Amino acid sequence: MALKMRSSVAHAALALAVSFSLVAGGPFAGPALAQANRQAGPESVADLAESLLDAVVNISTSQNVKSDDKAPIPQVPEGSPFQDFFDEFFKGEGGEGSNQGQTVNSLGSGFVIDPSGFIATNNHVIEGADDIEVNFANGSKLKAKLVGTDPKTDLALLKVEPKAPLKAVPFGDSRTMRIGDWVMAIGNPFGLGGSVTVGIISARGRNINAGPYDNFIQTDAAINRGNSGGPLFNMKGEVIGINTAIISPSGGSIGIGFSVPTELAQNIFQQLREFGETRRGWLGVRIQPVTDDIAESIGMSEAKGALVAGIIKGGPVDNGSIMTGDVITRFDGKDVDEMRDLPRVVAESPVGKAVDVVLLRDGKEMTVKVTLGRLEDGEKQVEDDEVTQDEGTPDEGTTPETGDAQPGKVDTVLGMGISDLGEEARKTFEIVESVKGVVITEVAPDSAAAERGIVPGDVIVEIGQEAVTTAEEVRTRIAKLKSEDRRNALMMIANRSGALRYITVRID
Repeated sequence: MALKMRSSVAHAALALAVSFSLVAGGPFAGPALAQANRQAGPESVADLAESLLDAVVNISTSQNVKSDDKAPIPQVPEGSPFQDFFDEFFKGEGGEGSNQGQTVNSLGSGFVIDPSGFIATNNHVIEGADDIEVNFANGSKLKAKLVGTDPKTDLALLKVEPKAPLKAVPFGDSRTMRIGDWVMAIGNPFGLGGSVTVGIISARGRNINAGPYDNFIQTDAAINRGNSGGPLFNMKGEVIGINTAIISPSGGSIGIGFSVPTELAQNIFQQLREFGETRRGWLGVRIQPVTDDIAESIGMSEAKGALVAGIIKGGPVDNGSIMTGDVITRFDGKDVDEMRDLPRVVAESPVGKAVDVVLLRDGKEMTVKVTLGRLEDGEKQVEDDEVTQDEGTPDEGTTPETGDAQPGKVDTVLGMGISDLGEEARKTFEIVESVKGVVITEVAPDSAAAERGIVPGDVIVEIGQEAVTTAEEVRTRIAKLKSEDRRNALMMIANRSGALRYITVRID
């Protein structure tokens, strides 16, 4: 009944729209008629699907999960017809087989990228598996070995040993795909086996917060549970995406699916095949977005690029080539329009490559040459550093409860109580020795500072990209900005562990 009602409403809405276009005779009448006469989709994808189905595989995995359940074993009368069942089900309870656990199975999809037996899929399809089996369209099955995984992009590479060369599919260039282009997905939805669905590219460059390099293709081609790891094809039969995620309250397709584009995935698979691991470029900076307020504060005409909030000690640019406060707008010939663009283009660059970086410093554009390190090495290095963050937005951290402690002489600026950072204040707020600046001892609840997430124990390191070391300097800088009719004060703030971030605080 609900379906019929929705169908009736949809038909009514469609009729109304067509009626409006034809009767009103407005500017949309012509396009509406032209659209109605166009082919609703590709004439047929039967030949294309037939040529590709053999290269798409179903992946089944099993994992032995130990059980800690200590529930008592049910007692059954001796000689009961259910005795054998209970003995088998609870085998080992309280004896040698205790905590033997149970086997958990899961299903997914994948596709052959090399006739010798290399198969691409998602990391979450095979993650934690003790046994991986690949099922082919002709009914044959082969055990698979895990070559390597990349959790950051949710990709994995498998290898099987076929007796004869397998049917493989080529990669296409996802960068040439446009919104509205037809695509075809093949996979293993709900464990049913090879299934074909068709749709269009709904959007590009989607960020769904799945990882640091999100750049998904969004499609309305039906993608369901079990489609993960399967290919998204263009109409030439080339793989332009790996189906990875959906948005759905029910678990079924509602026309919002996401695929990892081949412009990102192809290089990952090549690295996994060659090295068994990823080898990403690393710049060694902590970055944050350039907001409209920050752009205005540093004299930028528009908010774009990635603001450098810190330099990783011992990293590739810990030589002064890039400095805190720089805004990176172009990397190795590629524009950095948003903060999230930078980690992706850096990661896609080869380790050891010398690249040109265009940045803004003190209002002037300049180009510097940097040689990239390896991200995987850098992540280990950062773990040993005082600031355990990689390229991304710095964590604001937390501060201890301070009660009414207000060490030293306290001034009030922009709703913040500030004081020189002496040993007493450092001890009270547990601020690490590497942090230099002016400590914030209190924050008025309804102040502009509170709106920006500033808390007692944070330290003002810079104002207007100039270092401050005393409360008097802070007060003087703010007074100067007021006299210049500035609306915001750009501050570099450090939390008690030393993590840096830039914020703007409204000047009342």
